[in-house]
Amino acid sequence: QVQLVESGGGLVQPGGSLRLSCAASGYIFSIYAMDWYRQAPGKQRELVAAITSGGNTNYANSVKGRFTISRDNAKSTVYLQMNSLKPEDTAVYYCHLPTGYWGQGTQVTVSS
Repeated sequence: QVQLVESGGGLVQPGGSLRLSCAASGYIFSIYAMDWYRQAPGKQRELVAAITSGGNTNYANSVKGRFTISRDNAKSTVYLQMNSLKPEDTAVYYCHLPTGYWGQGTQVTVSS
């Protein structure tokens, strides 16, 4: 069955960096687009970044220039490099396979 397992979250100071990973299994990773979403307390889940099977990327305006999504098809893993983090980036980050599967989420907290 499809499994998406995120890792790499944690507590970081404003201006810092984190790299999230999502290890996928149970399907042919290379032929599907992948997304990262986030959900802050009291807010709706929102799309942060997306990457197609061919490597084309798209970002929410709020993270453009700071976040980078990438994928390693050999490792069936999608990454989210997050730089210049702000307190408003604090949220649970979810890996998403657009056919309808979600990871369990990883907490990112940006605070001094």
